[in-house]
Amino acid sequence: MTEMNFKDQVVVVTGAGGVLCSYFCEEYAKAGAKVALLDLNEERVLEVAAKINQAGGTAKGYKTNVLDKENIEAVHQQILVDLGPCDILVNGAGGNNPKAQTDIEYHQETIQEDVRSFFDLDASGIEFVFNLNFLGTLLPTQVFAADMVAGKAGNILNVSSMNAFTPLTKIPAYSGAKAAISNFTQWLAVYFSKMGIRCNAIAPGFLVSNQNRDLLFSKTGEPTARAEKILRNTPLERFGEPEELIGGLFFLTDNQKASFITGVVLPIDGGFSAYSGV
Repeated sequence: MTEMNFKDQVVVVTGAGGVLCSYFCEEYAKAGAKVALLDLNEERVLEVAAKINQAGGTAKGYKTNVLDKENIEAVHQQILVDLGPCDILVNGAGGNNPKAQTDIEYHQETIQEDVRSFFDLDASGIEFVFNLNFLGTLLPTQVFAADMVAGKAGNILNVSSMNAFTPLTKIPAYSGAKAAISNFTQWLAVYFSKMGIRCNAIAPGFLVSNQNRDLLFSKTGEPTARAEKILRNTPLERFGEPEELIGGLFFLTDNQKASFITGVVLPIDGGFSAYSGV
């Protein structure tokens, strides 16, 4: 999907080593953008950047720790040399941690010793999840939005989640962190409103990724009970595909087509958020 034109715009994507964000990078490049791929996994972003360049696009990968502001600033300076000032920032870095999730959906009077309940959640795991999702969005924004302020134009696109609307069972830290991202998106939209900078977010529904594969499928590839429950509560009765996020992503970061839209969190979820379960 490359109908929208981002020719010569510099797009910076964090979490670009992941399944979804690497796909975002490829699509922005097809639409004419110069793409900077940021991720802690240097090998992966270099691989994706090489693929984009071989296909005729313009991209470069950078090893980046989104929780280290000094590192982000150093990467920013290199991007300025390599590609130019940032026009669009996609904050895609995020994730969950097993130490921050319960093994059970409901507390019971009797719980086996090897089952993690709410009372067994690890503080360091929760801290990791909040830092990665929230600080991992805030810090890159502090660095790259400076380019937008200087040019009095730009777009910030955050990646929220269905969890931000209604928390899912078992993953309280991730749900809370994504709720913070939605709130922060609205805050940024107001804060930068006088600078020609728009800030929006997409809230993907259920897509299969490396982060949730073990929750959705057994080792033999069969849908888990949790996956079956998700599908029952998704009116379109299937998981989404990465390409189905691109329309919302491109629309919200297009200065012509979405020029009066800021502070929006767009669900792309197959109807999950609209269905009460009844």
